[in-house]
This record gives sequence, C-alpha cells and structure tokens, in this order.
Amino acid sequence: MSGNKIIGAALLFLALSCVGIAGSYRHALQRPVVTGDSVTIEIEKGDSFNRIGDKLIAANLSINLFWFKVHAVRQQAFNKLKAGEYELTKGLTIPEVLTIFVHGKTKQYAITFPEGWKFKQVLQAIASNPQLEHTINGSDDAELMLKLGATVGSPEGEFFPDTYFFEKHTTDIALLKRAYDKMQSAIQAEWLKRSEKLPFKSPYEALILASIIEKETAAPAEREMIAGVFIRRLQQNMLLQTDPTVIYGMGEEYVGNIAYEDLRKRTPYNTYLSKGLPPTPIAMPGREAIVAALHPDNSDSLYFVARGDGTHVFSATLKSHNLAVEKFQRKKNDAR
Repeated sequence: MSGNKIIGAALLFLALSCVGIAGSYRHALQRPVVTGDSVTIEIEKGDSFNRIGDKLIAANLSINLFWFKVHAVRQQAFNKLKAGEYELTKGLTIPEVLTIFVHGKTKQYAITFPEGWKFKQVLQAIASNPQLEHTINGSDDAELMLKLGATVGSPEGEFFPDTYFFEKHTTDIALLKRAYDKMQSAIQAEWLKRSEKLPFKSPYEALILASIIEKETAAPAEREMIAGVFIRRLQQNMLLQTDPTVIYGMGEEYVGNIAYEDLRKRTPYNTYLSKGLPPTPIAMPGREAIVAALHPDNSDSLYFVARGDGTHVFSATLKSHNLAVEKFQRKKNDAR
C-alpha cells in the first residue's frame, strides 16, 4: 500500500472514530439516567466530583460517569455542584441532573403552622420534624426571642401561620426566623392601612386583638363584626369578656369546659375580671384576623353569643343579648 493510501486510511479511521465517539456522547446525554422510581441523592460539603459519581452509581442510576464528567467539563460546571439533598425523578437525563446540581434545586420539605395555634404547638411540630436540625432545645422564651431579634419577650402570636418549605438540615431557628419576619411584615403592612380612631397604641396591641378574633370565630364573614364588638368595648372601657383569653390563662387546667369558678379566678388573661387587652396574644392570627382587627365594622353591637353552628348572634343592647343567650342556651341544653 502506498504512503498516500495509508494516510487516507488512517484519516478515514480517525474520522469514523470521531463520529462514533460523538454519537456515543449524544446518546449518553439523551438517555434517561433515572428509569424507575425517584431517587434521593445527598451531596455533602467537600464531596469530590468522583465521590458524587459514586453516589449516583450506588443509587442504581443508569449513568455513564465518563460522559457525565465530560459534559460537566464542557459546561464549565465541574466544580460548581452544590451541596444538598436532591430528588431525581424518572426520565431525567445527564444534562438535566447536572443542571439540578449546579443550580442547587434541592429537595424541599414542608411544615405547616395553622391559624390559631399556640406557640407550644409550633415547637411540638418543629421538634417532631426529623428533617430539621434542632438547635433550640432548652432555650427559654426570652433567649429564643433574642436570637430572632425580637423586641418583645413572649413568642406567642409572633409567628405567621403558613406552610413553609425548607431544605434538609435547615435549622429550627432559621425556620422560626422566617415565620417571625413574615408576621412582623404582615402586621406592619396592615398597621399602615388601619382605620382611624382605633384604641391601639402599637401594632402589637392590634396583634393581641387579632389573636382573640382568630380564636373567637372561624366564620370569615364575622371577623369584622367580632372586631367591632371588641373595639367598641375597649373604647367604652368595658370588659372584653371573651372565653378564649380565659382558656389561655387556665393553661393545662383547661380540659374542655369553663366553669363559673374559672371566670372568677384572676389571671392576666381573665378578661371577665381585667379591663383592656391581655398582656400578649393568645394564638397565631392569620392575615384575615389581623385585617379585621384594624378594620372593624361600624355597627353598634356590643355583644354576641354562639348559635351552636359556628356563627354568632350580635346585639346592641344587653336586653336583646340576654334574650339571644336564653334562646340559644336553651336550644343547646335541649340538644343534650
């Protein structure tokens, strides 16, 4: 074979090899690496690229690590994979997996704090969540609020009820900080839009009343009416006389019913004995309750009584209120 033919054959072989390599690369990028159920991979701080590759293989992914590495180099992402826990779903390819790692699209967990919860219920939910990193065990309320940068010592009512999404190993204090900041933002924003001539000296006092409204009714249409009753009582120096504050003041002694002697027992939260607002919120109010506290109705009602179906009858005079009480208390007793 002549020299020219040898060179030609060599070039042809090299070209075919390059075509074959390019085809293998394209095929590797297009082929799903997750072919079954979702797979969870955790990249820890300090993991090398090879260590990450070993974890992908250990998770039984159908991935060619050579082409994964080549693609990472070509994308200038070899050293840009972020630590975290990732959920890789069925059908993902090498480029998609690399993008998830580079952008830090970590697996998200959720925790919900419902409207009306007390702070102790928030702590219980946090303590029982295995995905959070627990750091506040043993901290008293004052310590905790100091860590959050709060200006009040009581945590009650200071956290916004919502569903919060977080990464694994998020600290409990970081999660609480988000809920605390969201509540402060909400109350401050609504405070700036408040109605005129309200008997509040600060947004915190509005938050206290909002927490009472939250516990008094679950009927959205009644929130402003409930707020109106309490606002007018405060303005007229009347006792609030609201059961939820009494229950809060009873603490662990409350087992489902309020007795007459409970109404006569003096606590800072017994609004049947002490005028004005209690010293702190009694629960976490939602945004609707906050809005109601700052935008009460302008009727003349000063009393309300539960119908027994989740709604209330509102009255402007004690006489009409007593008639409503008699009617619905008799109905309640007859149903027993």
